[in-house]
Amino acid sequence: MGFLLAIATAFFFPGVILRVKSVASGRKGPGILQPWINILVLLQKRSVISDTTSYIFRIAPAIYLATILCAMLLVPFPGNPSLFGFQGDFVLFAYLLALGKFFFIIGALDTGSSFEGMGANREALYSMLAEPAFFILFGTLALFTGHTSMAQIFDAFHFLGYNPFILGFIAVYLLIQIAMIENSRMPVDDPKTHLELTMVHEVMILDHSGFDLALIQAGTALKFAVYGGVISNFLLSEAWALPIRVTLYFMVQILFAMLIGLLESFRARKKLAKNPQFIFTLSSIALIAFILVLLMAYKMIG
Repeated sequence: MGFLLAIATAFFFPGVILRVKSVASGRKGPGILQPWINILVLLQKRSVISDTTSYIFRIAPAIYLATILCAMLLVPFPGNPSLFGFQGDFVLFAYLLALGKFFFIIGALDTGSSFEGMGANREALYSMLAEPAFFILFGTLALFTGHTSMAQIFDAFHFLGYNPFILGFIAVYLLIQIAMIENSRMPVDDPKTHLELTMVHEVMILDHSGFDLALIQAGTALKFAVYGGVISNFLLSEAWALPIRVTLYFMVQILFAMLIGLLESFRARKKLAKNPQFIFTLSSIALIAFILVLLMAYKMIG
């Protein structure tokens, strides 16, 4: 169920972000389905491929989308297990997304463009710095709940008392920031900029067109929905009725998309030299949560 709901969410997620940014800037803006209308138009177009590229460039968009779809199979729906969940599945979840990012990066490098190589270098650096925060966070949650699969972690986690509330707040905050970084959004990257010195994601897709570009844009929408699904698992309880959980699931996703739109409307982009420090700060915050859980465990043992 989580897989199907995430796909349904992806159809309105980019449009909600654009709509919120348009309203915040005083413009009417496009419709909510406009990003997917653009994707459908691109799907009907042929890809223009340079003679200097190899098969890596051709398969990179498909692998990027496929790894995201596979990662979605590991995300449970509140109260229901994922399709292929197992002990330690959050490790596979992270590295499936990393595999897609890897092919995305080497696909950009395959063009032989120093311009795209510059963006690929930044993308690899930011993903590498965000990875420890994710693993420290889920390692902390595994220690706190005594489980290592995402479905069991979310089922055992409840906002009862001050400490779980603080831990849950930190977890949701970190997941929002990691989602922004992994999707090349503010304050690390600006999806609207085409300034050579500051581009990251946009410079990596300059040589992609038609069908291949549609796969990349669809993958980005699905990746947002995946992280929104993980956040929903923290906030929703399996004790609620299924219709209520489904309704609240979509509400959380809409609020997540609106939050991204508001952050990008009122949040300034950081200087490139400051981005590594900002991303590394997330690992420090995750360590605070880890120390909190260790203190709780020590108190219980004592």
